[in-house]
Amino acid sequence: MEALSDNALMFKVKEGDLDKLGLLFERYKKQLFKFFYRLNDEAKLSEDLVQEVFIRVLKYRHTFKGTGPFKVWLFHIARNVNYGYHRRNKGTLNDSLEEKHEELSLYDEETSSQQMNDHLALLKMAILRLDIEKREVIMLSKLDEMKYKDIGKVLDCSEGAVKTKVFRALKDLKMEFEKIRKYYG
Repeated sequence: MEALSDNALMFKVKEGDLDKLGLLFERYKKQLFKFFYRLNDEAKLSEDLVQEVFIRVLKYRHTFKGTGPFKVWLFHIARNVNYGYHRRNKGTLNDSLEEKHEELSLYDEETSSQQMNDHLALLKMAILRLDIEKREVIMLSKLDEMKYKDIGKVLDCSEGAVKTKVFRALKDLKMEFEKIRKYYG
């Protein structure tokens, strides 16, 4: 038996076959978790947000049109869920450099793998210091490898606007990374 496409499954969910939502959950739970974890750096929160996305998929299933890929519709919901969380919990992501410095100072050994871990930790800090829109566009384009036209559908903007957003976000990421590196240098 041939596996149903995401859109076909979602249309079945829309028609009332709610068991198909479990198949969509299995297909996308890891991808959504990674998306939220990269944005928020909290595993428990990421798990909760994944659950919230599928609650909303169920609640708003009647709005699914199927004119584009299901993944685009799903990540549009995910984006709204993340924004909603941050509107309700303002300021929870803005850790100071001093607090992060305590975490990094736990490493005493100067090994090449440790240097790589430190570099990744600095990059992670730099990403978390970006505003949520910039983090989101970096996650979708670079880490989730979504095409610019699909990101445009998620963000409700043109492909050209997405390219500009990605360029600016990467530029700001580089500046944040350099600031943090100088601070810890």
